[in-house]
Formats: sequence, C-alpha cells, structure tokens
Amino acid sequence: MSPLVSPAAGEADLAHWTDDRQDAFVLGMLLECDDDFVSGSVLCDKLDVPRAELLKRLDSLRARGYLIQASGGRGYRLTGIPNGLSEREIAPLLGTAEIGRTIHHHAELASTNDEAHRLADAGARHGEVVITELQTQGRGRRGRPWIAPPGKSIALSVILRPSIAAARASEITLAAAVAVCEAARQLGASTAGIKWPNDVECDGRKLAGILTELRAEGERTRHVVLGVGLNCGLLPGDFPEELEERATSLRMEKGEDVPRALACARLLEALDEWLALHELEGFAPVRDRWRQLSSTLGRRVRVELEPGLVEGDAVDLAEDGALIVRTPDEALTRVMAGDVTHCRVL
Repeated sequence: MSPLVSPAAGEADLAHWTDDRQDAFVLGMLLECDDDFVSGSVLCDKLDVPRAELLKRLDSLRARGYLIQASGGRGYRLTGIPNGLSEREIAPLLGTAEIGRTIHHHAELASTNDEAHRLADAGARHGEVVITELQTQGRGRRGRPWIAPPGKSIALSVILRPSIAAARASEITLAAAVAVCEAARQLGASTAGIKWPNDVECDGRKLAGILTELRAEGERTRHVVLGVGLNCGLLPGDFPEELEERATSLRMEKGEDVPRALACARLLEALDEWLALHELEGFAPVRDRWRQLSSTLGRRVRVELEPGLVEGDAVDLAEDGALIVRTPDEALTRVMAGDVTHCRVL
C-alpha cells in the first residue's frame, strides 16, 4: 500500500514544524522579558543555534507581523504583536498538544460552527480550528445571534472527536467554560466567572459565550463542534445600545488593548489543557474547578424553562452538570437546561 504522504512531503512538514517551534521559542523568551532587551548571545545559547540561524528566526517572526526592535549592545525586544488570527500569526504563540495545530482562517463566514461541521463530516481531525474575521450569522445558545465586530473579537470553532458517549457531551461544554474563564483571567479579566452553564462574565457583564453542537450515531459521539465567541478590543460604544450595560471585553476589563493573536493562543492553550484533562480523568476535576469559578452558585436565581419557571438558591453543580436549585419549600430541583437570571447573592 502506497504511503499517504511522500517522504519529501514528510520532510517538508517536519522542517515547517521545526521552524514554527524555533520561532515559538524565540518569541517566548521575548515575551517573558516583557519590555526588556534579550541579548543575542543568550538567545543563541538557549536555542543552541548560530547567530545566522537566530537572525533567520527573527526575520521569520517579523514576516509574521511581530515587531522586534534590535539595539546594538543590548539585543532584541518585542514591541508589537499582530492583530490577525491566521495560523501564520498565531502559531509562534501557541503551545498546544492537539488543539489548534491546524487552523482554517477565513476573512468571512456565515458561521464558524457550520464550517467546522462541514470539515468534520469530510474527515477533519480532532483539534482542527476554524476562525473567521467576520461572522455574519453567528449564533449563541437557544438560537440567539452572536455579535462579533471584525478586528475586535474572536469567533472560532474547534472540531473535537471525544471518546465519551453522547449522553455525556454536556460535560465538554462545562470543561470549555472553565478553559475560557481561565484564559480570560490570564489575559487580564481578573473578575471573570462562569454563569451557569457556560457564559463567562465579569461582574454581570458578558465577556464570552460558548455553543457546543453534537453529531452522534445512537450513543456514539461522531464529533463535537465547540464554538467560542470572545470580546477582545471592544469599547462600550461598539456594543448595540441594548447590550452596553450587559457586555464587556478584555480591553475594558484590563484597561489596555490585548492583541487578538495572543488572546486566541491563550484561549486554545486553555482548551487544550482542560479538554485533555477531562478526557483523561473524567468530569470530577472539571466540576471542582467550575464550582470555584462559578458566579452562579451562592446566588438567588430565576431559571426560565421550556415550559415553566424555577426560582430559588443555586447551591451546587451535580455530577452530570445539572444546576441544583433549592426552592422556597426546601426542595432540591435539578436544572439541565434553561435561562438563568442572577437575583442576589446569598
């Protein structure tokens, strides 16, 4: 049987991978030093390459859009990160094992989730990512539209091929919520918390949303598409008037701009970490961290169901991801789906 990839192609792929890793190593050292210079000799020693190869890597990063200042006697300093979201721009920032090793970047799509489903049906591998600069028909939970202004937000979808049964797919949504919240905190949104089940908010203002869609055959999960929308560089005036008091962004929370390439890389790294942990150890560690990050537990809540309404105190997250609400008659009600409104802190 002939090989799927020719030896020459395999060598080219390996060289490309090596170049990306070396670029990532140089960029990582520049990022660690923040505004300080790093000497060329230190970079060469750490990378174990001659000066000519270091200069090649610096030129490669500049070609990807990174701004690097050179100063005689002091070395090199990173002064700018690109705002684009293509694989070329993100790859040097990305340290993942599976998520985002292949990125499909588009200038415009109706929906990243729809495109991810199309690719998955065509055989795309676990961890492939679809990103668009402009999403014209983005959707959130329960079919609501998701607004993502180009150049100021991240709209992406990840193709997943988990080994879990279809009945446990909701666990992936909660694991993703933990990952997005962790990434948001790392990027400067220090008050980020999770509103059940999977909205990431800061002091009641929505920062990110997650939409998980499953394709199954009986109890077998064929694939999962995990859509994430994250507000990055938006200011209050960028939101529709009806959302100005209910939405926020990384820029608003941190007080300064956060490059989208950096935000996207940290988001994919967090997803890589938490989805791998879930696959390896199950839902228990995800549930523990979700409880710690929750902005819902400990509050009086009102949950709109289809049909019906539940009001009471949100007291716990069940082992299957259900929200446990204690109603005024002291009964414990399990909520698997519904719209939650926070009323007050207990």
